[in-house]
Amino acid sequence: MLFLEQLLNGVQLGMMLFLMAAGLTLIFGIMHLINLAHGSLYMVGAYVTATVSLASGSFALGLVGGCLAAAACGVLIEMLAMRHLYHRDHLDQVLATFGIILTANEATKMIFGPQALFLNPPDWLSTTVNILPETPYPAYRLFVIAAGIVVALFLRHVITHTRIGMLIRAGATHREMVTALGFNISLLFTLVFALGAALAGLAGGLAGPLLAIEVGMGEQILILTFVVIIIGGIGSVKGALVAGLLVGIVDTLSRAFLPTVLKTTLPAASADALAGSVSSMATYILMAVVLVVRPQGLYHAYGTSSQASSAYVGQLVSVFRGTSANRLCVG
Repeated sequence: MLFLEQLLNGVQLGMMLFLMAAGLTLIFGIMHLINLAHGSLYMVGAYVTATVSLASGSFALGLVGGCLAAAACGVLIEMLAMRHLYHRDHLDQVLATFGIILTANEATKMIFGPQALFLNPPDWLSTTVNILPETPYPAYRLFVIAAGIVVALFLRHVITHTRIGMLIRAGATHREMVTALGFNISLLFTLVFALGAALAGLAGGLAGPLLAIEVGMGEQILILTFVVIIIGGIGSVKGALVAGLLVGIVDTLSRAFLPTVLKTTLPAASADALAGSVSSMATYILMAVVLVVRPQGLYHAYGTSSQASSAYVGQLVSVFRGTSANRLCVG
């Protein structure tokens, strides 16, 4: 039963990582932009969710506020800074977004204060659920898992079954052609950035009842998020989901059971020390193994196949011709 509980903990962590990685991999896949400030949007979502929830007494309202605040900050960052970095070297993007991290941390201290905030789950999620007879599990963690599943289904529908999703896929590799067809690619980039920021804000809001909400909390999860993106395949939302679950489960199970396994062959003190080191490296070992087998990651990003990317543009041309009076246009 302990294994099942820890497995669910791993799935819950994986869903949190997916929410972070989905937005970040969309931004990189469409804009080819390295955004280290994504963790700051996660922090904004956590702080605003906690503040609104404590003031209003409604956790749902807090989550909405956190998502909207993160999306608004994302739009502001994209318009003021990122828009000028699209055609710059990745090193310039890294340096600029690192500066945004420092600015966001100091601004958070000025607005919310340096002390950590703590948020309890809402009353209706403060109970436990018997996943098996006499095996209780926190309802809030199940809620986080369910939220991740809903977001994954929503993104899949938007990207594969809607016109805006078709535009996103085509814009990933044929920006000039999309622009020539009359679509506002700059506004598309802003909308994608806002969506990614909202997902980061949602992840931060959901993490509030599980972690201490403090300045710099975004940097802690950002490293694992990049590991998820690399394993899943840069630009692939499906890869982000699968890799997030893999990383979450491997990280959780290694920390929970590796000490016990090592104690069967080593002294307790040595086993604990070695287990702590190995479990910290487990996700990076997983990443190394995946990259040896599949250097491009588990899944191809949108547009990595020339045949697929040409098909996306062909679909756009059909839409453009068939709906000239009321064509899909975001600007």
